[in-house]
Amino acid sequence: MPSLTPQVRKYKASAKFWKNFDALQARQKAKALRAFEIFKGNPWDSRLDTHEIKALSAEAGKTVYAVTIEGNLKVVFCVLKDDTIFTINIGTHKIYKP
Repeated sequence: MPSLTPQVRKYKASAKFWKNFDALQARQKAKALRAFEIFKGNPWDSRLDTHEIKALSAEAGKTVYAVTIEGNLKVVFCVLKDDTIFTINIGTHKIYKP
Protein backbone atom coordinates (compact mmCIF):
# COMPACT_ATOMS: atom_id res chain seq x y z
CA MET A 1 0.00 0.00 0.00
CA PRO A 2 1.33 3.42 -0.90
CA SER A 3 1.98 5.73 2.00
CA LEU A 4 -0.01 8.86 1.34
CA THR A 5 0.20 11.99 3.42
CA PRO A 6 -3.40 13.09 4.11
CA GLN A 7 -2.53 16.78 3.82
CA VAL A 8 -1.27 16.48 0.24
CA ARG A 9 -3.73 13.96 -1.10
CA LYS A 10 -5.56 14.97 -4.27
CA TYR A 11 -8.59 13.28 -5.80
CA LYS A 12 -9.79 12.94 -9.38
CA ALA A 13 -12.58 10.83 -10.82
CA SER A 14 -13.30 9.47 -14.28
CA ALA A 15 -16.37 10.44 -16.28
CA LYS A 16 -17.46 6.79 -16.01
CA PHE A 17 -17.34 7.03 -12.21
CA TRP A 18 -19.59 10.13 -12.19
CA LYS A 19 -22.02 8.62 -14.72
CA ASN A 20 -22.42 5.48 -12.60
CA PHE A 21 -22.52 7.47 -9.34
CA ASP A 22 -25.37 9.60 -10.72
CA ALA A 23 -27.27 6.40 -11.59
CA LEU A 24 -27.16 5.09 -8.01
CA GLN A 25 -30.18 5.15 -5.73
CA ALA A 26 -30.23 8.02 -3.20
CA ARG A 27 -29.49 5.57 -0.34
CA GLN A 28 -26.45 4.23 -2.17
CA LYS A 29 -25.19 7.73 -2.94
CA ALA A 30 -25.47 8.65 0.74
CA LYS A 31 -23.50 5.53 1.75
CA ALA A 32 -20.86 6.27 -0.88
CA LEU A 33 -20.45 9.82 0.45
CA ARG A 34 -20.11 8.53 4.03
CA ALA A 35 -17.49 6.02 2.86
CA PHE A 36 -15.63 8.83 1.07
CA GLU A 37 -15.32 10.70 4.36
CA ILE A 38 -13.61 7.64 5.86
CA PHE A 39 -11.56 7.20 2.68
CA LYS A 40 -10.25 10.79 2.83
CA GLY A 41 -8.88 10.09 6.30
CA ASN A 42 -7.32 6.76 5.36
CA PRO A 43 -7.97 4.87 2.10
CA TRP A 44 -6.87 1.67 3.85
CA ASP A 45 -9.21 2.00 6.83
CA SER A 46 -10.39 -1.52 7.70
CA ARG A 47 -14.05 -0.42 7.47
CA LEU A 48 -13.59 -0.01 3.72
CA ASP A 49 -12.16 -3.49 3.08
CA THR A 50 -9.63 -2.01 0.62
CA HIS A 51 -8.20 -4.74 -1.59
CA GLU A 52 -6.23 -5.08 -4.81
CA ILE A 53 -8.03 -6.15 -7.98
CA LYS A 54 -5.38 -8.26 -9.69
CA ALA A 55 -7.04 -8.54 -13.13
CA LEU A 56 -7.47 -4.78 -13.41
CA SER A 57 -3.98 -4.20 -12.04
CA ALA A 58 -2.49 -6.48 -14.69
CA GLU A 59 -4.42 -4.73 -17.46
CA ALA A 60 -3.61 -1.21 -16.22
CA GLY A 61 0.05 -1.90 -15.52
CA LYS A 62 -0.35 -0.39 -12.05
CA THR A 63 -2.01 -1.45 -8.84
CA VAL A 64 -5.78 -1.02 -8.88
CA TYR A 65 -7.73 -1.22 -5.63
CA ALA A 66 -11.37 -1.48 -4.63
CA VAL A 67 -13.20 -0.40 -1.50
CA THR A 68 -16.53 -1.74 -0.34
CA ILE A 69 -19.36 0.75 0.07
CA GLU A 70 -21.97 -1.86 0.95
CA GLY A 71 -22.45 -5.50 0.01
CA ASN A 72 -21.75 -5.68 -3.70
CA LEU A 73 -21.28 -1.91 -4.23
CA LYS A 74 -17.60 -1.12 -4.79
CA VAL A 75 -15.41 1.79 -5.84
CA VAL A 76 -12.32 1.06 -7.92
CA PHE A 77 -9.34 3.42 -7.72
CA CYS A 78 -5.62 3.71 -8.30
CA VAL A 79 -2.88 5.96 -6.96
CA LEU A 80 -1.13 8.02 -9.62
CA LYS A 81 2.58 8.87 -9.54
CA ASP A 82 1.91 12.27 -7.95
CA ASP A 83 -0.09 10.57 -5.13
CA THR A 84 -3.39 11.67 -6.66
CA ILE A 85 -6.11 9.13 -5.96
CA PHE A 86 -8.00 8.47 -9.19
CA THR A 87 -11.42 6.87 -8.84
CA ILE A 88 -12.08 4.76 -11.90
CA ASN A 89 -15.59 3.41 -11.38
CA ILE A 90 -18.38 2.60 -8.93
CA GLY A 91 -20.76 -0.34 -9.16
CA THR A 92 -21.11 -4.06 -8.56
CA HIS A 93 -18.39 -6.68 -9.04
CA LYS A 94 -19.02 -6.32 -12.80
CA ILE A 95 -16.70 -3.30 -12.72
CA TYR A 96 -13.82 -5.66 -11.87
CA LYS A 97 -13.85 -7.11 -15.37
CA PRO A 98 -11.19 -5.54 -17.60
